[in-house]
Amino acid sequence: MTDSIIWMGFVGSLLAGLGTSLGALPALIFGRPGERVETIMLGFAAGVMLAASIFSLIIPGLDAATIISDSENIRALIVVCGILTGGAAIWIIHQLAPHEHFISGPEGAERRNISRIWLFIIAITLHNFPEGMAVGVGFGGGDVANGRALALGIGIQNIPEGLAVAAAMLSLGYSRLRAFSVASLTGLVEPIGGVLGASVVSISEILLPLGLTFAAGTMLWVISDEIIPETHRKGVAGFGTVGIMIGFVAMMYLDMTLG
Repeated sequence: MTDSIIWMGFVGSLLAGLGTSLGALPALIFGRPGERVETIMLGFAAGVMLAASIFSLIIPGLDAATIISDSENIRALIVVCGILTGGAAIWIIHQLAPHEHFISGPEGAERRNISRIWLFIIAITLHNFPEGMAVGVGFGGGDVANGRALALGIGIQNIPEGLAVAAAMLSLGYSRLRAFSVASLTGLVEPIGGVLGASVVSISEILLPLGLTFAAGTMLWVISDEIIPETHRKGVAGFGTVGIMIGFVAMMYLDMTLG
């Protein structure tokens, strides 16, 4: 049973990760989209991640915490600890790993002789890994429907995200082929996170609520620290907010109907 759960986590996160390739395809063919379109799509990705964190990870995490205790106070504390630990883990990794965001510039440790393209790849990888882990955790809990909804939602949000990454690289002077290739390859880190997430929570039911909420915390940090700031630029923040609203309700609907 454990092997099949890990396999589902791998396949689900792999398919979700391939959404970046699908999203980057228009950039390969047509070049960079307009500023408003790019911002709406980034906002959509943030909205999907936000809804997935709440409906597919935090709420199931609260339910799963009954395995540990029937006390609502203890269950709430478990969820709080999971969310904060997940956010702290991503923050620490960002401080240690040299990387560069398209808008805010370089972050983390000293970049030394690492080329700028690799700094971008590291940044996007740090972004995608928690998404794959969330899908893996969704399957690892044994709830196939929840894992399927998460995989579909993350895959959908990876489409506009892939386009946004490719478009940002085009704006910095990289070729269409290079932009498409980087966006596609960074999505392939998600199966690694998927296998890790599914493996950890399949070891023991006690780890499930912590795994679900840890994954939620990592995604919440990425949303607030990376995606939303990217949408609040060049006077088009309102379009990003529209995208967030649409992405949120779309993922909520998917979770309610498939999860």
